Amino acid sequence: MDNTGQGHSGTGDAGPGGPGDRRPRPREAGGGILMGRPFGVPVYVAPSWFLVAALITWVFGGQLDRVLPDLGGVRYLVSLFFAIAFYASVLVHELAHTVAALRFKLPVRRIQLQFFGGVSEIEKETETPGREFVLAFVGPLLSLVLAGLFYLGVLAVEPGTVPGVLLAGLTVSNLLVAAFNLLPGLPLDGGRMLRAVVWKLSGKPMTGTVAAAWVGRALAVTVLIGLPLLTHSDGFGGGSRDFGGVDSLTDALLAAILAAIIWTGAGNSLRMARLREHLPGLRARALTRRAVPVQAATPLSEALRRANEAGARALVVVDGQGAPTALVREAAIGGVPEHRRPWVAVGSLAQDLREGMRIPANLAGEDLLDTLRATPATEYLVVEETGEVFGVLSTSDVERAFVAAMARPS
Repeated sequence: MDNTGQGHSGTGDAGPGGPGDRRPRPREAGGGILMGRPFGVPVYVAPSWFLVAALITWVFGGQLDRVLPDLGGVRYLVSLFFAIAFYASVLVHELAHTVAALRFKLPVRRIQLQFFGGVSEIEKETETPGREFVLAFVGPLLSLVLAGLFYLGVLAVEPGTVPGVLLAGLTVSNLLVAAFNLLPGLPLDGGRMLRAVVWKLSGKPMTGTVAAAWVGRALAVTVLIGLPLLTHSDGFGGGSRDFGGVDSLTDALLAAILAAIIWTGAGNSLRMARLREHLPGLRARALTRRAVPVQAATPLSEALRRANEAGARALVVVDGQGAPTALVREAAIGGVPEHRRPWVAVGSLAQDLREGMRIPANLAGEDLLDTLRATPATEYLVVEETGEVFGVLSTSDVERAFVAAMARPS
């Protein structure tokens, strides 16, 4: 499945994001415990993973008690090993997406293992439907390969032993991961494959996204209704069960969670696709506020008077030679009561210009957002190619432009 960024996820995770989620982030969230950096990409384990690992340990331990009753309490250690091995398989699934993305020169922000699987947060869209298809397919393909390898292990060990049961469980779990992710609806990998096919046939990536997202919503409704019915009617070979028991409630809860994840992910994919369609119109020059230069010792009331006379909405602190050195923060101005403004120097409300806070006026679209993300700040100094100050860009204006872009029809 995919998540924030153009994220591809392993076993059913679809958070807020979807294809092309490039909203400016004030700072990079850690996302949990950092486990390592394979291929230079940080891998995080979210706190929710521990809850699921405990649940898997408890459920699988109960299964082991019926299959291998002589294990006693050791069965929970074996179950914990299974939970860790299962999520290691999910990590391999995500690394397949990551390696493919890096091969296509697409930046990957991070991999996160969380509640219902994993997410590879890929920050850019693929350029062709063929690459989109490959990028989505490699995850389920690796899960199928793992299932085959574990099945060969089952054949090589003695039945009814701990290794045999573990290998059988990993075989089935990887088959389920592959099968679930191949379902043809966003935000699942199968949905991205369907998107690629429709994109190829129509020539329009937005058409592919719309088709795959609506199939994803239909899939969410099917899961919500069909999963409890399937388990109740002996669909998994466990014997028919009556509605109303603990097992039925558990099935209904699981179906509701999965359906909510899929529905939300499909909706996010649609919203982010609409945003991406309007992204080229997001231009630094059009969003920049006119600014007036002031000395650091200038009283705030006087600086605001000059700005009002000039029709400006921003203040730039300059040195004795007129070179900009800092930007007066809008939030800091709002925090100063009007009666104190004659006694407060603008320099005390300013943020020093650091590397990355000077941006060209001709930046637009993805290039603009990538630049803002590289150096998080509340305001940026916008300059012409000649080095002349054009004005100040506020991240609040960028965010409002995003909201407006998402509200416009495609």
